[in-house]
Amino acid sequence: MSAFLNVESSLTGRRWAGPDPADERLAEGLAQAALLPLPVARVLAARGVAAEEAAGHLEPKLRDLLPDPLRLRDMELAAERLVAAVVAGERIAVFADYDVDGGASAALILGWLRAQGREATLYIPDRIDEGYGPNPAAIEQLARDHALIVCVDCGTLSHEALAVAKGRADVIVLDHHQGGETLPPVLAVVNPNRADEDGALGHLCAAGVVFLTLVQANRGLRARGLAEPDLIGMLDLVALATVADVAPLLGVNRAFVRQGLAVMARRARPGLVALSDVARLDSAPSAFHLGFLLGPRINAGGRVGRADLGARCLSATDRAEAEALAAQLDALNRERREIEALVRESAFAQAESHGDPALSWAAGEGWHPGVVGIVAARLKEATGRPSVVIGTAGGVGKGSARSVPGFDIGRAVQRLQAEGLITRGGGHAMAAGLTVEPAQIAPAMARLSELAAAALAGRAAGALRISGLLDARAATPEMIEALERAGPFGAGAPAPRFALSDLILEQVDTMGEGHLRLRARSGAGALDAVAWGAMQGALGPALLRARGRRFHLAGRLELSLWGGRQRVRLRLDDAAEPAGNGTPRAD
Repeated sequence: MSAFLNVESSLTGRRWAGPDPADERLAEGLAQAALLPLPVARVLAARGVAAEEAAGHLEPKLRDLLPDPLRLRDMELAAERLVAAVVAGERIAVFADYDVDGGASAALILGWLRAQGREATLYIPDRIDEGYGPNPAAIEQLARDHALIVCVDCGTLSHEALAVAKGRADVIVLDHHQGGETLPPVLAVVNPNRADEDGALGHLCAAGVVFLTLVQANRGLRARGLAEPDLIGMLDLVALATVADVAPLLGVNRAFVRQGLAVMARRARPGLVALSDVARLDSAPSAFHLGFLLGPRINAGGRVGRADLGARCLSATDRAEAEALAAQLDALNRERREIEALVRESAFAQAESHGDPALSWAAGEGWHPGVVGIVAARLKEATGRPSVVIGTAGGVGKGSARSVPGFDIGRAVQRLQAEGLITRGGGHAMAAGLTVEPAQIAPAMARLSELAAAALAGRAAGALRISGLLDARAATPEMIEALERAGPFGAGAPAPRFALSDLILEQVDTMGEGHLRLRARSGAGALDAVAWGAMQGALGPALLRARGRRFHLAGRLELSLWGGRQRVRLRLDDAAEPAGNGTPRAD
């Protein structure tokens, strides 16, 4: 099939691939049968939604999509033990990962306990001094003073560390990372990605697993005649974690995010209100805001500051405390960006020099372990390939990996460990962490490249998928509102990407730290656009030099608030010069 708009190589070096003709016919039929606008029908058709399923898909409800928590192994045991600890007034500790999913998961449990007049000890390990997951010293300390330890977003592979608690405190693991052949010696491991689970709920993040556990725990409270904490009001945390952890927006995750955003819009949680304010979020929250405005700030504490700041901010009940924590996180996020920029420049150059067609990777002495994950994500976005970035210090390499659909990076990293190429590793389908000896980095990356190439064989490399062609005059608030009915959009459910052809770039300027804004016109139609991070790659500099010239633009539509008014804006992903582009014509 020929390239869409004949774009074989765009400004970012990608071929544009349009919708399959068969999918277009399905979309047209769905539009007629379900009385939907064609752009909405295209989104649903691409997901395989039939006409009779369209109404339910456009209005995902928790009551329709929430699975029975007891589908997960050890769920009944874990929920019952949690309720028993509350009833008996036992001391409870929550051990959480230092990312958004871990912080939100911890805040869920802390909020559930506080609703019953109970408090818990929060423990989040330092990324540099302690590393990811439970460690023997921390677990020994907690087991000394607590009857129950709840590990969230970690623990499934922590056999040695959790064995320390045996006979001293009960341990419950609520996790979603892939498990090994055996489980740690604890009371319960609730994890949809255990080796003995069927994987039907494998798309849940840890906060989703925690939410299901609290649903089952509420049943236990109800059976005892006790009041049940309101779980619907906690969906803002589940939505945040689901998006920030790049969990696929499938099944119940769609309901978590759709209803969680509605809860967040009420501005009832002090921590999220304070974070939204420092991020200057002045419109109704969307999945994009969770992933690109709030998530990075919450993660900043674990990356370059105090690991527990994010969880404390999310669980804060006092407005002044939440505002102070949010201000700290915002400052740390600015510091993180500066550190990231230094690592990113070196990592991108090194990855290009490797010339590996299946895997982008880089390693450097002294690279801050708190930013290797986000640089790996940037590298993946820029190359369209699975990416790994490793920082070495003191004879140890600690790295982070990000993947693309079709290559389970978590399982691949576990395989490297089984083959003796790395000392430690684990994660899930789209992200993983690893520890490796510096001398083993090159062999480990060569093997990972082999696994990626095999898994992604036949996949169109570097293609930018276009949902359809759009006239600038059709980009209206009404159209965006119609498209939003098919949301939320994110991992596993991308927002439609439209191409607009042959537009004159009337205005092109830099904005903030490495971003670009522009205004383009086609006849009587004009459209504003923003390209986040464009100056860090080829796209921004090329467009900055092209004012007054004609370009095809590709991106996703969104509503922005400016001067109290809603305006349509294109979030630009790519651009390409039309064939024979030259001196602009008068319209």
